[in-house]
Amino acid sequence: MAKIEDKFLNIAACPIRNVIARFGNKWALLILLILNEEGCMRFNQLRKYIPDISSKVLSSTLQVLEADGLVRRTVYPEVPPRVEYALTEMGQSLMPIIHELTQWALRNMPIIMDHRKQHDPQLIPDSL
Repeated sequence: MAKIEDKFLNIAACPIRNVIARFGNKWALLILLILNEEGCMRFNQLRKYIPDISSKVLSSTLQVLEADGLVRRTVYPEVPPRVEYALTEMGQSLMPIIHELTQWALRNMPIIMDHRKQHDPQLIPDSL
């Protein structure tokens, strides 16, 4: 039987670390939520929904989500080329889990913020 340390040591062998590392950043989650809510979207539409993301980061995040089968990229043979992004069936199957995590965060945010204040008041921005 493997030791508990070995179970999570290798990111390639650990499903939790391997999968969540790919979509667990703030941009990927936000892109997934937007595509779920809005459906099929073009690159510049996504940029308008997330004005503080750079084109480079948006492009690379979409590539990662596509490579993992969560987002489908469709290129239409037009001049200029039209490219649209949408959730795949697998991406849609992830959404209830993301929504549940979002609800948990909303329910627990005040408690988390109180704990952060107790631990280190400098961790809390003035705007919260």
